[in-house]
Amino acid sequence: MGNCQPTIVPCEDFDVVADIKAIRKACKGFGTDEQAIIDILANRSADQRQEIKNAYFEKYDDELVDVLKKELSGNFENAILAMLDPPVVFAVKELRKAMKGAGTDEDVLVEILCTATNDHIAMFKECYFQVHERDLEADIEGDTSGDVRNLLMALLQGNRDESYEVDEELAEQDATCLFEAGEGSLGTDESTFTFILASRNYLQLQATFKIYEQLSGTEILDTIENETSGTLKKCYTALVRVAKNPQLYFARRLNDAMKGAGTDEDTLIRIIVCRSEYDLETIKDMYLEKYDVSLKEALKDECGGDFKRLLLAICH
Repeated sequence: MGNCQPTIVPCEDFDVVADIKAIRKACKGFGTDEQAIIDILANRSADQRQEIKNAYFEKYDDELVDVLKKELSGNFENAILAMLDPPVVFAVKELRKAMKGAGTDEDVLVEILCTATNDHIAMFKECYFQVHERDLEADIEGDTSGDVRNLLMALLQGNRDESYEVDEELAEQDATCLFEAGEGSLGTDESTFTFILASRNYLQLQATFKIYEQLSGTEILDTIENETSGTLKKCYTALVRVAKNPQLYFARRLNDAMKGAGTDEDTLIRIIVCRSEYDLETIKDMYLEKYDVSLKEALKDECGGDFKRLLLAICH
């Protein structure tokens, strides 16, 4: 949507042989030259990083991932390993991690599924099966319940209208349906909210929200706040925010990950690594506009050591 700028672009004078030699040298002997690893990986595209991984194995008969696992640790290791997965593989690992074990991390499911294009959804399903030998839809269905399950299953159909056309009549119709499903009735008819938020294109939704506000005198997010609760509220809020401005949604997620005591490093890694080749530069702009502090300054305060240096390098 709109004019989105990445922070990482393919390296123009990419020399895979020089890169693997430099990484090999950085891992040799006593201690590791983390800065050398950062300088290379944070300045190569995901495709180039795959080439590095393959070339490293061919030349040294060693898996680069295994070599780095021995050398690195903590969040820095996690972030580097995330960068060495193809983006779609990393995403499906995160989806699986969100559902494994006791409890489900719905925030992660929402973040990944609510911001995915139809093409991404199709790739997630295919790749999830290849990586985990499991069915993504079956896992999500088994791991969630009620209205949240219905919404996530609707998103997994991957049939959102992705055109840029706005049908004013449909927007009025949808706004009326949303009003009647929420404020205008006793109780809330979630299926109406789910259908509209999961199937209309983003510009269409923006038009619908405008009309909704004129009709009800209430901003759609306030209605969601008042009419829903728990995970469903998070899902609907995320979908509305993504429809209005996806990069601002990610800026908020980053800010939430750093707010209060402790830091959600997994979310920092996921967004900064995954968005670096799409729109991280634009997310940085939104962050500054919304929070009056640059994303890089916030990361400097919140993270330390090589992990901090790597995230700052990806942010450029």
